[in-house]
Amino acid sequence: MGAMQAAAAGGAAGATTGACYPGSLVRCFVWTGKVVRVNDGDTLDVDIAGDGTSAPRSVRLADAQAMEQSVYSSTPAKRRGDCHALAATARLEQLVRAGGGIVRLTAQSPASSSRNRPLRGVQVRIGGTWRDVGLDLVRRGLVLWQPFPKEGEWAWNNTYRQGSLSAARARINLFDTDACRTGPYQSANITANVDWRAETVTVTNHSTVRINLSRWWIRDSGLRRYTFGTGTTVAAGRSVTLHVLGAGTDTGADKFWRLSTPIFDNPVADGQGHGDGAYLFDPDGDLRAWDIYPA
Repeated sequence: MGAMQAAAAGGAAGATTGACYPGSLVRCFVWTGKVVRVNDGDTLDVDIAGDGTSAPRSVRLADAQAMEQSVYSSTPAKRRGDCHALAATARLEQLVRAGGGIVRLTAQSPASSSRNRPLRGVQVRIGGTWRDVGLDLVRRGLVLWQPFPKEGEWAWNNTYRQGSLSAARARINLFDTDACRTGPYQSANITANVDWRAETVTVTNHSTVRINLSRWWIRDSGLRRYTFGTGTTVAAGRSVTLHVLGAGTDTGADKFWRLSTPIFDNPVADGQGHGDGAYLFDPDGDLRAWDIYPA
């Protein structure tokens, strides 16, 4: 389903206008709805008021990316997923329950969609005040900030980026480097730096021992993932650079993802808060290094 089909299906029908989220100066289309179920930490099924049908739509949170859940169930104990995935789902459920299941949905464009799902800011009313659920999840470090530049949904960027940077500074949840379990080289000082112009991520070993990066993986804020192959090591004080684009020959110092299109959003001086992040995970699913920009 293309963007215009998504607009027709979820569309401007029943929409009013208002702030994109509490405190935002940017105006959005606004819908209301009743949550039928929370699927995972960034997706929920909503019966949208005024759309001419009682069939729920699967709605994707704007600017928030949860870790992937693999087993879905209304019974929390039966769910399975990546480390941190279930915690994000549980928190989203908690917020929805506290708001009585009623949500306010917002978008700068009714046609905005992600994987055939309407892309929306989602707010719940708790104690008489609307609260943005995505911002809650980002500030708690339960999800990554994920900009959607191609979809034109930028109103959340600055606030969500600052929320993610705050969670990173506090080293909470995703940004707690041994939250999943004590991993390999846990005490090592490792950094990951993204160059969005060159589309590269450089992993540097600042420790005094050689680090084996086999099965470690790098992702951007989307679902794309590069896994280092068996035998990939970084000597003390040295770096390995992952080139997103191109098809060069892998060496000890350079690895090639071989993607055909850029993945890192380019910050520009247009007031829309463009940016992105690069994230390095160990085999246990712990986030070990990150670079969220602009800082």
